[in-house]
Amino acid sequence: MKRLLFIYNPHAGKELLKPKLADVIDIFVKAGYEVVAYPTQAYRDAYKKIKKYDSSEYDLIVCSGGDGTLNEVISGMMELAKPVSLGYIPAGSTNDFASSLRLPRQMMPAALNAVNGSPYAIDIGHFCEDRYFVYVAGFGAFTEVSYLTPQDKKNLLGHQAYILEGVKSLASIKSYSMKISCPEETLEGEFIYGMVTNTVSVGGFKGLVNQNVALNDGLFEVLLIRTPKTPLELSSIVTGLLLREEEKSDLVYKFKTNRLTIHTQEPVDWVLDGEFGGTRTDVVIQNLPQQILMLCPPAADTQKHARKSRE
Repeated sequence: MKRLLFIYNPHAGKELLKPKLADVIDIFVKAGYEVVAYPTQAYRDAYKKIKKYDSSEYDLIVCSGGDGTLNEVISGMMELAKPVSLGYIPAGSTNDFASSLRLPRQMMPAALNAVNGSPYAIDIGHFCEDRYFVYVAGFGAFTEVSYLTPQDKKNLLGHQAYILEGVKSLASIKSYSMKISCPEETLEGEFIYGMVTNTVSVGGFKGLVNQNVALNDGLFEVLLIRTPKTPLELSSIVTGLLLREEEKSDLVYKFKTNRLTIHTQEPVDWVLDGEFGGTRTDVVIQNLPQQILMLCPPAADTQKHARKSRE
């Protein structure tokens, strides 16, 4: 019999998995798997358990939780000697990457997809050689706002409100002196925000990443915002966020790259997939192409979803 390792966060989101847990495991068993289930107990517990279990004993890993749980599981899988496919049942409050993969939103269809989906190889971000991220590494003024803003407010006001929510006044903006380099260009100066992404949605906002996005092309989508000096420049930033990659702005930079190095004069806090990623002065971010096989809806549907995200 095939073996399945099921790691889940019982407290993710609104604890939607708890009343469905027996039914989810029943789906796994009916798909021909012997199931070992493990509820996470603390921060980074999923990462530690994935590394502890002998991957050669399992044919499939399935995880359930939010983006943070998915990050922990994939981070552990990146250090396994033998590749294993991954099924994902999103159960968090934002589920950004699940949206990018067009995974089912309902618990039971997601569980069926986790064992019956088509394998789809995704890129993974390597952060400072000691951490990984699945869909976003970010710093600056708005990195926490996306996860603290209620979803109904996001839906009503859109991503301009996301930016304005993070900037109550010009005096509240923390500015960082940076040198940012990639194979394509080098930027220097004062920046208030940056994110390196592989997703169509960040913090529940699908319009914030309005570049062409492919999850397996070996490239990140980068967004950098320079420090505004006047209220007029702040308004210009909001306008710049609406521009496509090929349209230029003096304060907002958008480009693609497979590698980015950042040096700052003072330590900067980073967020990886919605969780604290450490405080750094020197950062190296590299795209590791097609590292994890995710079980997803048929490829044609996933590609169709990606095209819609670009329109």
